[in-house]
Amino acid sequence: MPEQRLDYLIIGPVAPFRGGIAETQYELATHLQLSGKKVQLLTFSKLYPKFLFPGENQKTKEKQQDSLKVSESIHAYNPLRWGKVIHQINQLNPQNLIFRYYTPFLAPVYGWIAKKTNPQINKIALVDNWIPHERRVFDGILNRFFGKQMHAFTTLSKGVASQIKNDFKQPVWVGFHPINTQLLPSISKAEARKKLGWDQKQTIVLFFGLIRQYKGLELLIKSFSEEVFNNRNTVLKIVGECYENKNKYTDLVAQLGLENKVVFDFEYKSLSAIQIHFSACDLVAQTYHTATQSGVTPLAYFYNKPLLVSDIEGLSAPIKKDQTGVCVQKTPKAIAEGMCELLDQKKYQKAKDNLKKSLPNYQWKVWVEQWSDFIEKL
Repeated sequence: MPEQRLDYLIIGPVAPFRGGIAETQYELATHLQLSGKKVQLLTFSKLYPKFLFPGENQKTKEKQQDSLKVSESIHAYNPLRWGKVIHQINQLNPQNLIFRYYTPFLAPVYGWIAKKTNPQINKIALVDNWIPHERRVFDGILNRFFGKQMHAFTTLSKGVASQIKNDFKQPVWVGFHPINTQLLPSISKAEARKKLGWDQKQTIVLFFGLIRQYKGLELLIKSFSEEVFNNRNTVLKIVGECYENKNKYTDLVAQLGLENKVVFDFEYKSLSAIQIHFSACDLVAQTYHTATQSGVTPLAYFYNKPLLVSDIEGLSAPIKKDQTGVCVQKTPKAIAEGMCELLDQKKYQKAKDNLKKSLPNYQWKVWVEQWSDFIEKL
């Protein structure tokens, strides 16, 4: 009996590379396997040169599940090694070749691989970001080179889908950001705060994730100097690796005299740390300037934490639809007033109830069924 053809070969970062995209590659492959598909992952031997990576470390020490077949054979920025990868893909001859695309930096390697592999293989992009938050002069050219090689595009948000539709006529599928099934279950707020050494009586607002200019952290910090917080025992915990100069934010806190209200933890956080920090906080704030979607939002949903977000399409859509928090204008005053509104006991409890009710709508099983159905009908 002939061996079953590989249904999906998925290209992109996976462990030991760290971060949400690497984690969701495993989720995608695992749930495809559970649905009966034959799947392999193809990842990088080298991803970013050191001078282009703003963080401290590209890799994690946390172990991922070993039930999936993974090949670490792509050198992202050495074209002399791409021919071997193309040969490897043609030998595997998958039905569908999936490119996890989130930065124009990957356009040359992805585009070349797609162009030179067997034309009978379906080439599908799974796009997290199309237009970068921090743009560079060649982004459009690189996106077009990559996009020309694709048979179809799939996305996690309407915003990204709209951007792609402006550039290409290929089919575009719009999904949602599913919730990671590897997340550790919530623990009691009291226990989490004890582990972190956080005050049990304070109301704690959490800003979580990589700190970058487009995320509007300065607006959130400034909001804590508004009068509405003068007599409130509310503090801001900023938790995540800083991809900018840390002094930009620590100096702002000092200038505003907010040392007792704003606390920094600039370390990159693992899954176990995510569990503790989200269990310990009262609400999650995302005062981004721009966004297409966010991996922090599903974390808040999973840990049942109401959200305050900027009223921009990439963040506000699920919050408005599910009524799981408040959406505010991007000013310190509006942010401060929005937090106070959300912390009202009745509204806060309603948001928590809606989070619980909405959770089943963001499961990987649902996402994979819809996504694979789109691809297999192309």
